[in-house]
Amino acid sequence: MEQKVIREFTTSEIVERLDEEKRQLSKLKLNHAVSPLENPNKIKAYRKTIARLETELRRRVISGEKIVKPVKH
Repeated sequence: MEQKVIREFTTSEIVERLDEEKRQLSKLKLNHAVSPLENPNKIKAYRKTIARLETELRRRVISGEKIVKPVKH
């Protein structure tokens, strides 16, 4: 996912997406530990996406936006 696309998300969408990406990364790592993945570069792609999302969140915090975390059910 490109930074341009991430900037268009609302803050709550970024928080939700970040949570989902972290879940997917942990699943991928677990699956890779059990049996090798066909494409292990997916792990790298997820890590980069998570870093981009966290960077955009941090940029918004610094600029003064209020960050509201979603309630987990």
